[in-house]
Amino acid sequence: MDQRFDATERFAEGAQFIAGRLRSGSSGRTQDVVDPATGETVYSYELAGAADVDAAVDAARQAFADWGGATPGERSDTLHRFAAALAEDAGDLARAESLNCGKPIKLSEEFDVPGSIDNAAFFAGAARHLEGKAAGEYSPDHTSVIRREPIGVVGSIAPWNYPLQMAAWKVLPAIAAGNTIVLKPAEITPFTSLLFAQAAQRAGLPDGVLNIVSGAGRDAGERLVGHPSVAMTSFTGSTAVGKRVAEIATGTVKRLHLELGGKAPFVVFDDADLEAAVHGAVAGALINTGQDCTAATRAYVQRPLYDAFVKGVADLMATVRLGDPFDPSTDLGPLISHAQRDRVAGFVDRARAYATVVTGGEAPAGANGELARGAYYRPTLVAGAAQDSEIVQSELFGPVLVVLPFDSDDEGIALANATPYGLAASAWSRDVYRTGRATREINAGCVWVNDHIPIISEMPHGGAKASGFGKDMSAYSFEEYTQVKHVMYDNTAVARKDWHRTVFGDRP
Repeated sequence: MDQRFDATERFAEGAQFIAGRLRSGSSGRTQDVVDPATGETVYSYELAGAADVDAAVDAARQAFADWGGATPGERSDTLHRFAAALAEDAGDLARAESLNCGKPIKLSEEFDVPGSIDNAAFFAGAARHLEGKAAGEYSPDHTSVIRREPIGVVGSIAPWNYPLQMAAWKVLPAIAAGNTIVLKPAEITPFTSLLFAQAAQRAGLPDGVLNIVSGAGRDAGERLVGHPSVAMTSFTGSTAVGKRVAEIATGTVKRLHLELGGKAPFVVFDDADLEAAVHGAVAGALINTGQDCTAATRAYVQRPLYDAFVKGVADLMATVRLGDPFDPSTDLGPLISHAQRDRVAGFVDRARAYATVVTGGEAPAGANGELARGAYYRPTLVAGAAQDSEIVQSELFGPVLVVLPFDSDDEGIALANATPYGLAASAWSRDVYRTGRATREINAGCVWVNDHIPIISEMPHGGAKASGFGKDMSAYSFEEYTQVKHVMYDNTAVARKDWHRTVFGDRP
């Protein structure tokens, strides 16, 4: 049975979802969606233009009047139905994600889809716990109340590496808090965002609460960020583009949430479980073909374990199976495009002048020629690079791990912090005091201990430094999508308050 998702049939009316229906874009420009495993075009659609963004924002603005006023229980009930609808669509969501992104089907089925369903279930419950923190007499003659209110229309921009999960992370806390939203997925990966919106509609989410505009960043994205009726922008992507988003958002003084690039350090102390660290490094570096902003990219290994770690990682990488994403035995799929593969290869090729490529460092060919049409790249380990080198400092977004030695604990932690990024990290040791120090001193939004990558709906995700600010997932994300209002009631019922004397004295 052919497992592949038929986007042409499913989205025959177009790749824009506005006010509850699919429609074509109005830009006059066509986007081809390419299967990265074969290089074949699997869907073509007309990109969103300014008119589509305006229509989506207008639909969201009109829907906000009712959705923003719904009770927490009403929003919760809808989100529970939404989670159930996503579960019903799990097969289509997994196949669409693998076709669109080249993900191994086991990653889509076991990670992306269940995680997104769990996000919906979590926010269905969390929607009922939006409350202020204080009500009381903090002034002798007044009662103060804290209200937590939705912001309004949210404009969100998601990347291409985890289209379904990014839709969930951005949409669910926003609508649970009572906002309405216009989501712009990456124009090359629209499939699961559209399925996500259709599932929401089937669950009873009112038309206009969730809208999808599939368009290019310089057109639809910039229009959305700069739109005067959009009260908040949430962006996930590169730090360079994040700076541009921030620049545009300042024009209308929007609330801003940025989850940007990463260069996660993987710090292995000399008392670590070597086997666990080796397996953790390979899994952490290669998940989603390394196209993960929290992927393990810089392994710092204390010198007594360094040689054995390098050998162990190289040997394990050699066993990773590249192949058709729809083959359940495939471990590693292609990169998102040939352009991305060439970008990754460029970093590795330039590194040969100052470092050693221990394993990988090439696209499969020869006996594996059946993969040559796709954007495949072998798992790659680089050793001997300097801390200030390009391959250590820059985000590659590919299946490449760089390993460097360190001597003292002070040096290992200092090296971990010595890039502009601060999204995620991990520390590996049997000593609770060592890992405790690492979790305190490594400047990152998440530090795992003796593991790397796991995320859960109840805990926040977000970075520091050039990795941005604000949180996805968890109840902490409500801080991004709500505004706190102080309401103060006079308790005296007298016309002339004592403090009025500061304005007009004792005059009647």
